[in-house]
Amino acid sequence: MFKVIQRSVGPVSLSLLTFRVYAAPKKDSSHKSCMKIDELSLYSAPEYQSKYVEEPRTQLEENISQLRHHCEPYTSWCQETYSQTKPKVDRVVQWGLDSYEYLQNAPPGFFPRLGVIGLAGFVGLLFTRGSKIKKLVYPPVFMGLAASVYYPQQAIAFAQVSGEKLYDWGLRGYIVMEDLWKHNFQKAGNVKNSPSGNK
Repeated sequence: MFKVIQRSVGPVSLSLLTFRVYAAPKKDSSHKSCMKIDELSLYSAPEYQSKYVEEPRTQLEENISQLRHHCEPYTSWCQETYSQTKPKVDRVVQWGLDSYEYLQNAPPGFFPRLGVIGLAGFVGLLFTRGSKIKKLVYPPVFMGLAASVYYPQQAIAFAQVSGEKLYDWGLRGYIVMEDLWKHNFQKAGNVKNSPSGNK
């Protein structure tokens, strides 16, 4: 057993030794025999005298090119319209799928409440004989009142949000009207005070 270990340790220990090797140039070699890398045939690429010649277009290719040139504004408009409408359509489809899933698993008492809210809208439609503005206002108001009876928290949140929006719109309208009012009266005052207006 000792012999086997001794024989295996010997080559391993020799592999751990380091040796320095010094290379010296030969005295009889001359520098003229050295070649550059570019001079080796392995690295040199043959030079080809090639020239690109474009084939002449046929009449069919010319017609197709003209058709594409004429249709380019329409296709770009279609691409822009598609990119703008696709997210909206996706949202509507997702809303429809969510609504369908909600109606499939509706909470108890949802459909009777929905019937009462729809009936309130129909009653509001009956009160709107002869006026188009009433037809736009009464049914949503009646349906909103009926819905607020069943869903008071959602009605309060909706009223707060819509009240803030109405206040914002009213404030913007007031600012615009004030600017128009001042602009028109200043213009009218300048015309009266001008020398040509006193004639």
